[in-house]
Amino acid sequence: MPTRRTFLGSIVYPAAAAWVLPRLSPGSLTSLTGQLASVVGTAEDVARNEDYWAPIVRAFTVDASVVNLNNGGVSPSPAVVQEAMRRHLEFSNSMPPPVALWKILEPQKEGVRERLARQWGVDPEEVAITRNASESLEICQLGFDLARGDEVLACTQDYPRMLTALRQRERRDGVVLRLLELPVPAEDPQEVVRIYREHITPKTRLILLSHMVNITGQILPVREIVALGRAGAGRGPIPVIVDGAHALAHFEFKLPDLDCDFYGSSLHKWLFAPHGTGLLYVRRERIRGLWPLMAAEETQASDIRKFEEIGTHPAANFLAIGEALTFSQTIGMERKEARLRYLRDSWAKRLLAHPSGRVRLHTSLRPGLSCGIATVQVEGLDSVALADWLWERHRILTTAIRHEQFEGIRVTPSVYTTLEQLDRFCGRVEQAIERGLPA
Repeated sequence: MPTRRTFLGSIVYPAAAAWVLPRLSPGSLTSLTGQLASVVGTAEDVARNEDYWAPIVRAFTVDASVVNLNNGGVSPSPAVVQEAMRRHLEFSNSMPPPVALWKILEPQKEGVRERLARQWGVDPEEVAITRNASESLEICQLGFDLARGDEVLACTQDYPRMLTALRQRERRDGVVLRLLELPVPAEDPQEVVRIYREHITPKTRLILLSHMVNITGQILPVREIVALGRAGAGRGPIPVIVDGAHALAHFEFKLPDLDCDFYGSSLHKWLFAPHGTGLLYVRRERIRGLWPLMAAEETQASDIRKFEEIGTHPAANFLAIGEALTFSQTIGMERKEARLRYLRDSWAKRLLAHPSGRVRLHTSLRPGLSCGIATVQVEGLDSVALADWLWERHRILTTAIRHEQFEGIRVTPSVYTTLEQLDRFCGRVEQAIERGLPA
C-alpha cells in the first residue's frame, strides 16, 4: 500500500493532503480491473468481445438516448475521472486556495508528468502539461524566431486553428504560409513524403504536420517527414511541429518512434481526461530555443515548465489526468486501438456495401493508415443537411465536413459506443440514401 509520502513527496501539509488521496468506489478502476482481468485473447479477439466492453460502457455517464459520434471533438470522461476532478476541486475550496493550490495540489502534478512521460517513452523533463492541443501547438508556432519572407509549410487539411495561427504570423511578421494538398484518401505513404519533399524550398523555415488528419482520420508518415526537415534545405535543418491532437492515446505508439522534436496533443479526446487538458513534448535540447507563449523567467530557459506559466489555474483538471491514464491502461492501449478500428469498420464497411453505390469513404481502411476516425460522403446528399438531420431528428451527433477537396460527415465512435448505436446510425443513413432528406 503506497504511503502518504509516496503520493505527496515532501509536501509541507501532509495532514491536509491526505484528504485528497483516491477513494475508490465499487464502480471504479478497481472494480473494472477485476472484470477485465479474466478476458484473454489477441487485441483483435478482444475488440469483438462485447462482454469485455460492457463494463467499460458502464464506466461512462453518457446519456444513452443520444448517440455521440463526435468523440474526436471532445470526449466525455468516465465517472472515475469526474470523481477525481470533483474531489480535487472540492479540496481546492475547502481551505485557503493559496495553500490548497500552490502548496499541496500543484506539486502533485509532477507525478502526472512522470506517468505521461513513461507511457509515451520520453523524459519527464520533456513533457509540459497544457490546456489543449491548440495551446501546445501555438507555443511552437509562435515560439520560433522567423524573419520577413521566411516560409512556413503546412497542408490544406491541417486543423483550421493551427492555420489561423500561421496566418496571423503572416500578417504580423511578414512570413509566408505555403499550403500543399494531399490525396483524399492518401493510400501511399511514400507519395505523401514525396509531396512534402517537393514543397520544401531554400526559404522553408518551419513545417506543421498532422500525425492524424482531423477531418479524415488519415495517419501520415511522421518519421519520414521529420527526416526531411532534419535534412533541411538552404540554411540548415527545418523544425517540424507535429499536431498529435487526434493521435495520442488513440492508437499505440511511442514518441521516440516518430523521432520528432515538437509534439502537441489534447488529452480530453482519446485519453478521456478532463476537458481543458493537453500535452506538449519538446526534445530536451530544443527547449531553450523555443519561446513560451506566456512570459517566463530567464532562469527557466531550459525548463519544460516555462511552457506552463499561465497564471492561476485549477489544479483539479491536471491532476485527474492520472485517473484517465490509468483508465486507458486498465483497458489496454492495444485493445483500445483494436476496438476503435473494429467499430470504424463495422459502420464504414456496411455503408460502403450499400447497393446504391453512392457511398464514398474519404479515409483509407488500409492497416496503419487510419484508426477510429473516418469520413463518409453520400453522393447526392448535402453533408451539412445530413448531419443536421441526424442530430435534430434522431439525436445522432456527427461532424459535417466541407473542405475544398471533398465533403462528408466525420464519424468518431469511442470505447463506450455500442454496436446497437452504430446500427442505429447506419439505419438512418441508409434511410436517407433510399428516401432522401425531408425538404
